[in-house]
Amino acid sequence: MTLFEVGYAYWRHKRLAAALTVLLTALGVAIATAALGLAEQLTARAARDARGIDLVVGAKGSPLQLILSAVFHADVPTGNIALGEAETLQRHALVRFAIPLALGDSVGGFRIVGTTPDLIAHYGGPMASGRMFGSSMEAVLGAEAARKLRAGPGDQFIGAHGMAEGGPAHHDHPYEVVGVLAPTGTVLDRLALTPIESVWDVHAAHQGPAPEREITALLIGYRTPLAAASLPRQINTASRMQAASPAFEIARLAALMGGGLDALRGLAAVLLAAGALAMLAALVAALDERKTDIAVMRALGASPGRVMRLILGESFALAAIGAVLGLAFGHGALAAIAWQAPGAALDPWMPIAEEGWIAVLAMALGPAAGLWPAWRVYRQDVARTLSEG
Repeated sequence: MTLFEVGYAYWRHKRLAAALTVLLTALGVAIATAALGLAEQLTARAARDARGIDLVVGAKGSPLQLILSAVFHADVPTGNIALGEAETLQRHALVRFAIPLALGDSVGGFRIVGTTPDLIAHYGGPMASGRMFGSSMEAVLGAEAARKLRAGPGDQFIGAHGMAEGGPAHHDHPYEVVGVLAPTGTVLDRLALTPIESVWDVHAAHQGPAPEREITALLIGYRTPLAAASLPRQINTASRMQAASPAFEIARLAALMGGGLDALRGLAAVLLAAGALAMLAALVAALDERKTDIAVMRALGASPGRVMRLILGESFALAAIGAVLGLAFGHGALAAIAWQAPGAALDPWMPIAEEGWIAVLAMALGPAAGLWPAWRVYRQDVARTLSEG
């Protein structure tokens, strides 16, 4: 029987101790993998969705809420702004472009956005089929929205008030799908886009005769970097509107998330350390139980170094199994998050930059935990152990 077979037979007999060690290691790796993967993908998505947008202007309220609703379409708007004020701002000398948004309804959990073709051009969204919308109640679907809604050119859909499915539906104003966009990897994939006039027409019956035209927000690009020093302050102090910087609010959001992610990383480190300690305890207990067997192997010709390698190999094998299971569990957790929150647009199986180092660290903890038991084996007095029985 080889030393490998001896080690395998022992740990097969001590399944509970082996399982506990593997489980603690796997949990530590899984939490670290899921936390880092979530942070990495959300940060990358935020950068893609906010690229090229220097300022968002909307109703006064929470700046972060304004950014979340107008850029990421992940929150309710802060309110509406008068069309006249928005048009005046669009003509400002410091504004290079200003893309209007009119929000309020959704279909199947995907937001319906009243806008202009400039929004699609900003994200570089090519048409996969059909054509661009041209008149009221025509719609172009993002790739993910079209796939989930199973809709394409020639189909119709009914909008519902709010973002939650099951809201009051506007059955008397169906939208006609005239085009579907190719995937862009941006928020565009999860939107139903239509002219602003569609949003006005759908809600006109609820606003009384000749309502004042309103929009929800403007996405603004600066004509010159000097605009950042004066335009936001001018809007916030001299108008009924609010200006918020996506870069600043994303940094705030990252700081808010950072505390939670640091806590998860700390928990992962604690679990990895607990796994190493559990492995150390299991190896020490195993050594006490097997000292006579090991002494017999030594007496039959096994060198101290060879038996030492057996102990280190066993600890490495347990840690490696835990690391592999942990990576699988971590990506499985990301898959569960992606299924529960499709709006997050996560790719649960995308490799994470740091996951290799996490696995290496976990596997290194195994032999580290086995060093003391292995040294005891190396220093074992064979004759004394055999005489003691």
